[in-house]
Amino acid sequence: MSMNRKLLRDADFQEAMEREKRIRVFQNNAIIDMSSSIVRFDDDTVVTQSGVGDLMYHRRSACEFFELRKRT
Repeated sequence: MSMNRKLLRDADFQEAMEREKRIRVFQNNAIIDMSSSIVRFDDDTVVTQSGVGDLMYHRRSACEFFELRKRT
């Protein structure tokens, strides 16, 4: 079973990006991105990629981001 860790600070996003962790993105209490990696981020936008050429742009203020972690 996996656990979710909410990404809030720039350091959280940086760690998830560097370690190529999979994330889930929610908007309006619905999953809009299930299993992708962070490609880049700034104060306004997080760019994720789930496959070759499959980029998604998410507004940080409109979405919630969670890192997927396996429970040990």
